[in-house]
Amino acid sequence: MTDIRHIEEKIAHLTRTCDDLSDVVARQEREIAALTRRVQVLMEREAEREVAQDTPITPPPHW
Repeated sequence: MTDIRHIEEKIAHLTRTCDDLSDVVARQEREIAALTRRVQVLMEREAEREVAQDTPITPPPHW
């Protein structure tokens, strides 16, 4: 009987771990989506600034 109990405890632990990891992945997905939107906005702003200056921004020679 102890073997079955041990297996049940292990399954319960693994199930909880899986649920916790699923929550972490879902949170990270939301954060990545928000950061992606922010980067897109910044890229659009920089492109608008470059057009407004009418001079292309070139990277320094060491890049």
